[in-house]
Amino acid sequence: MTADAGRPEGVAPEGAASGGAASGDAVGSAAEAVAGAVTAEDGGGAAPRRRRMWWPAALAAAVALALGVPALVASGTSASGTSLSVPADDSPEAGFARDMATHHQQAVDLSFVVRDRTSDEPTRTLAFDIINTQANQRGMMMGWLDQWGLTQHSTAKPMAWMKMGHDYEAHDGSLMPGMATNTQIAKLRSLSGRDAEVFYLQLMIEHHKGGVEMAQGYVDLARNDTEKRLAQSMVIAQTSELQLMTDMLTERGAAPGVPAS
Repeated sequence: MTADAGRPEGVAPEGAASGGAASGDAVGSAAEAVAGAVTAEDGGGAAPRRRRMWWPAALAAAVALALGVPALVASGTSASGTSLSVPADDSPEAGFARDMATHHQQAVDLSFVVRDRTSDEPTRTLAFDIINTQANQRGMMMGWLDQWGLTQHSTAKPMAWMKMGHDYEAHDGSLMPGMATNTQIAKLRSLSGRDAEVFYLQLMIEHHKGGVEMAQGYVDLARNDTEKRLAQSMVIAQTSELQLMTDMLTERGAAPGVPAS
């Protein structure tokens, strides 16, 4: 993995947590408020490009505020008040938190790279949304592991907790499906302008596909409602961004699919 990059203004430090427990109703209300704002602004018509970009980050931020890290384990109960034991080291809860945090960190790193390689406003806006959303979500997951008294890293094979017989072999820094290799990251750093935008979008589409698969995998196995809601929000937001990035590639005369190095 690449080293952690500097944070833009407004991105919470790693491991930061928002205080206070919240119920599922709070999460639903936050999501509805975001959706309502989009509908009201757009008047029910087709959304302009910049409006389509901000809502996944806004939704994720609203969910993060509604969830609150202490809701998971601070009092030994779930957000709904149901008794909740601390997850085991090899549980889906711990595995998802660790693996998605690693997956998110690379998305943040890639987004910082393209931010500095192009002046294109839509690409830089998308990159900032991904940096802001995924850095904050990563901090939440690291905070959960700390509160559970579990290490932030494990010797287990990535995604083993999914129990789906994944045969993905880590190579050249790509630890899980969708993750870019060190060679691809180096190539992105060597590009600028439209070429950097296209390659970033191609890499990030594959990255999001892997992220959606992992998040849905946890949703299907979840035993913790709070963490499950976060995973569901990832599926929704990243699926939306997949379509957005595909459209952005079309506008640049390119298509999804990472070219062979």
